[in-house]
Amino acid sequence: MKKNKGMILVYTGNGKGKTTSALGTALRSIGYDWKVCMIQFIKGDWHYGEIESIRLLGSNMELYRMGKGFYHIMGDDQPEEEHRKAAENALEFARKKMLSGQYQLIILDEVLVSVHVKMLEEEALIDFLKDKPHAVHVILTGRGASERIIEYADLVTEMKEIKHPFQKGIPAVKGIDF
Repeated sequence: MKKNKGMILVYTGNGKGKTTSALGTALRSIGYDWKVCMIQFIKGDWHYGEIESIRLLGSNMELYRMGKGFYHIMGDDQPEEEHRKAAENALEFARKKMLSGQYQLIILDEVLVSVHVKMLEEEALIDFLKDKPHAVHVILTGRGASERIIEYADLVTEMKEIKHPFQKGIPAVKGIDF
């Protein structure tokens, strides 16, 4: 019997929930004893609730935080070149993990932002996807998915912001937003 083809899933758009959707898929796959590797491209060393949750999942899920922090926002003082180098290193690290044969699901969190703001060349991400082993699934998250990435994907979900508490001056809520 032929193994199922691994899919490329894209969670994009200006609304919240892209990383959360990827984590929901990870949680589902871990229920089938899959091994999951998540590489974060933008988020730096901030503390998020998902970091602790992933730790509690044990050996089925690994998280690598490889970004230099939020790009051009939230007090970013990193030189452009440092962000670019971090994104390139993260993609190369993700390629090694993907090709290792150890994982059924690879999540590239905020990689689409890295491409959108030109920290990472779109062609480099396409080359990564071309190297994807047949049975491995890959999730790409972040705002600004290009038409080319959308065409390449098997599933694309756009998160659309309709209403956000920040518009009322409500700050991010621990356990809900981070």
